[in-house]
Amino acid sequence: MIDRMSSVGFDLDLTLADTRAGIAAVFDEVALRLGVPIDSAAVVARLGPPLEWELANWLPQEEIPAAAALYRSLYPSIAVPVTTLMPGARQAVAAVRRAGGRVIVVTGKNTFDATRTVEFLGLEVDEIAGAVFGAAKGPALAEFGAVAYVGDHVGDIEAARAAGAVSVAVATGGYPAGELRDYGADAVLGDLTEFAEWFDGWRTPAALV
Repeated sequence: MIDRMSSVGFDLDLTLADTRAGIAAVFDEVALRLGVPIDSAAVVARLGPPLEWELANWLPQEEIPAAAALYRSLYPSIAVPVTTLMPGARQAVAAVRRAGGRVIVVTGKNTFDATRTVEFLGLEVDEIAGAVFGAAKGPALAEFGAVAYVGDHVGDIEAARAAGAVSVAVATGGYPAGELRDYGADAVLGDLTEFAEWFDGWRTPAALV
């Protein structure tokens, strides 16, 4: 039998936290203040990559740093208060803790806003690593000792691979279950309401071959 450790990493946006309304509202305010057209519905349909990548769809390169700074100055007061938990998020974190595991949130969102969001939602996590995306999440996960990483984006599958962790994909973002499976996720869940059952079965030595 192989004994599995229980520490698990989670993505934030559209995995643990439904940030769509808040992010759309901040982008709308940025567009208003800068006088540039930004389709916030298009923005929230492709959440995951860093803020600067998204701003590059709407602004010249030289204007992105100032726009990103404006966005981040607005985020705590506009976006955080309207953020809600994704279905099953609290129960998923509790399942890891019930097993004696630790939880790390690894996200493309900057660490300050990620921390504010996690605290607002009342999620009990051990560590937060922000401003990383795709395979760049791997070192934070590996340093933490996470043996699984849960996320909604194909970049989160790359993150798990980079960390040598099991990739658990949730079809709650822009990618349907089939695409996540085809990209190489080790497990695909409809949402986090299915996580506790998967986790308990996965980590139980008796269930291992």
